[in-house]
Formats: sequence, structure tokens, C-alpha cells
Amino acid sequence: MQKSLEKFSLTGFVIAVLLILAPQEAFAMHIMEGFLPPIWAIGWWLIFLPFLGAGIVRLRHIVQQDSNQKVLLALCCAFIFVLSALKIPSVTGSCSHPTGVALAVILFGPSVVAVMGAIVLLFQALMLAHGGVTTLGANAMSMAVIGPMVGYLVWRISCKAGLRKDVGVFLCAFFADLVTYAVTSVQLGVAFPDPQLGMTAAIVKFMGIFCLTQIPIAIAEGLLTVLIYDQLVKRRLVHAWSFSQ
Repeated sequence: MQKSLEKFSLTGFVIAVLLILAPQEAFAMHIMEGFLPPIWAIGWWLIFLPFLGAGIVRLRHIVQQDSNQKVLLALCCAFIFVLSALKIPSVTGSCSHPTGVALAVILFGPSVVAVMGAIVLLFQALMLAHGGVTTLGANAMSMAVIGPMVGYLVWRISCKAGLRKDVGVFLCAFFADLVTYAVTSVQLGVAFPDPQLGMTAAIVKFMGIFCLTQIPIAIAEGLLTVLIYDQLVKRRLVHAWSFSQ
């Protein structure tokens, strides 16, 4: 089991290195460095820090219970890094990308994703010019906190409703992805309200920019997450269980 997990993690690491070495333009959903006014950048950081602290406590508890989970945690983190580093051009002139958080949410719960998201976003900001350090709090709240929480809620509802596991995995990934972009739209809308129509109009505008291309991306991410989860179960690297059970 340990060797199989290490192979999965090694594959993710190789893909991540290739993404780092490949020349890319740094335009994406992550709010870029210096884009948010200081009051909003600091505010989102302050909101994010308690979630980060809770995630660290939960992560420590998981490792203390079973040290073998370290490799699986690393795999989930690599999965988030690789998917969220894929910047796909949008027909609206922006860029979009998957988030990859659903696998970690299903296996370990949403609190751990705050730590993984912080690590991923920091590395992407420093190594890929994707996002930023001052805006990391805002980006982490959308991709590593609120999106995963909604995905986890959907997963719980799917389990209680008796839906097939693959359906539940798909729905978790799909909604976690879409909600991430919805939250980012709200973050940008409240920081940069429309001069004439106000905050609501700005939020709707930003959602329109993202959602046209994000819906098919969310569907693709859901299908990919189902495939990865099924492979982990078939290879007996994880049991067909969920954090909620």
C-alpha cells in the first residue's frame, strides 16, 4: 500500500515540476499580488487564520492516529497543486482552472484543506506568479475554505440520501469548484463596486466572467476526481468510506 501511494505521489510531483518549468502567462482566477486594496487583503487574511489554525490541529491529529496517512495527505496536496496550476483560457478574456480540493475533502474532511490550500497557494505565488502573498488570505478563503465546506456539505447530503459513491464524489467536486469562483466574484465585487450600479452589479459582472467557462471545467474536474477516487479504492489504497461516516 505504501509503495503504491508513493508511486501516485511521485507522478503528481513530476507533473507539478513540468508545470513549473513550462512557460506560462500568469493570468488566472487567483487574485493577483497587490490587486486588492490593503484593507481587504488584511481582512481576508484575518478571517482565514482561524481556519488555518483549526486545519493544523486536525492535520496533526490525523498523523498521530496513523502516520501512514502522510503519503495520502501528500497525494491530495499534489492533486490540488497540479489541478489548480492548470490555467485554461476563458472565452470571456480571463482564465479559469480546476481546484482539486474534493479528494482531500472526501478522505480527510474540509478543515485539512485549509492547510493544503495555504501551502499550494504560497508555492504558486512564489514559483508560478499565480496569485500573491498579500492576496493569499482571500484566495485561500475561496478555494481552501468556503469551496471545500460546500463540497463537504454536498458529500454529506449525498451519503445520507443513499446516492452512489461516484455520484457523490462528482457532486462534491463540481460544487466545490463552482462555489470557489462564486466566492472570488463576491470578493472582487465588494472590493471594486460598480461606480453607478454598486456592489451587486459588480459581483454579477465578475460571476459572468468566470461562470461561462467554469461550468464545463467543474464537470471535467468532477469526472477526474471520480476516476482518481475509484482507482484509490480499487487498489485498496483507501477504503470506500468518507470522512462523514
